[in-house]
Amino acid sequence: MKFVLIIGDAAVGKMTVGQELMKITDLRLFHNHMTIEPVIEIFGKYDGKTISELREVIFRNFAASGNYGMIFTYMWAFDVEADWDYIEHVKEIFSPYDTEFYYVELTAPQEIRLKRNATENRLRHKASKRDIPLSNQRLINDDKKYRCVSYEGEITFDNYLRIDNSDKKPEEVAEIIKKAFDL
Repeated sequence: MKFVLIIGDAAVGKMTVGQELMKITDLRLFHNHMTIEPVIEIFGKYDGKTISELREVIFRNFAASGNYGMIFTYMWAFDVEADWDYIEHVKEIFSPYDTEFYYVELTAPQEIRLKRNATENRLRHKASKRDIPLSNQRLINDDKKYRCVSYEGEITFDNYLRIDNSDKKPEEVAEIIKKAFDL
């Protein structure tokens, strides 16, 4: 099995690149808001415990499914030890299935991400982002609170790729990933 983790700041294009990568590979996309949005809809607010438990079930069942592989998107705060631990936990779920892990870090400056924050595709799949002023403020606040761009050399995993997708179309980024990892 293959597990492609697409990481990066809010609105950098993780889901959109994942959608394009799914189109040109046999990988299935599990973007982080596939669990966030239903929980917000049901609970009326963000509930991290429930979101984590839903992801856990999906990861465990998918890992055992025999599928070719998964793309998972995640906003990884490199300055938060719990996020590093979470990635290791996810790897532990998939490891018994001879999983190959691939890491793609997308980067783009805040001004580009603020523009992307209001794109039609993002708003269609992420209801919690539809209040644009509030969503923009969350993005700005998260940028101040967390470091979601790795330092040079910080990511030491095999099969790691960092792409500045500021001026690249999602289809182009997906092709780069597919070719780099022979997916």
